[in-house]
Amino acid sequence: MGKFIYDSNIKVDFEDRLLAHLQAVIMAKVRRGESFPFTWKDDISTGGGRTTVYIHPNVSLVFKYHGSRSPQMSPAWLHALTYNANSGRGLYVIPEPDESAARESPHRDEMVFREVPNDQAPANTHP
Repeated sequence: MGKFIYDSNIKVDFEDRLLAHLQAVIMAKVRRGESFPFTWKDDISTGGGRTTVYIHPNVSLVFKYHGSRSPQMSPAWLHALTYNANSGRGLYVIPEPDESAARESPHRDEMVFREVPNDQAPANTHP
């Protein structure tokens, strides 16, 4: 489990692989000076619910990984997360799409990516 730390006071656990994909999408937008909301579902152990933070170039962001090796990146997952980050709703956690289905889709740019249901979401906790 890696940790996403926003503005030194919000700390959320994400699986390392998911965190690497979130970092790639977030940092690409921040480098371009783009601001956007980032929403995730909180773990039931912390009371459940949902948290949204506003990502902008002047906020402190830390991506702390549990493992020392960089995970393999999925182009389809990066595309899906970027698509959502560029929408009016902003970035939110979604399951990794099937690479072969994403490549074969004739309308890949028109795909709608759905939020992960509570019972299938990766563990997210606030310490």
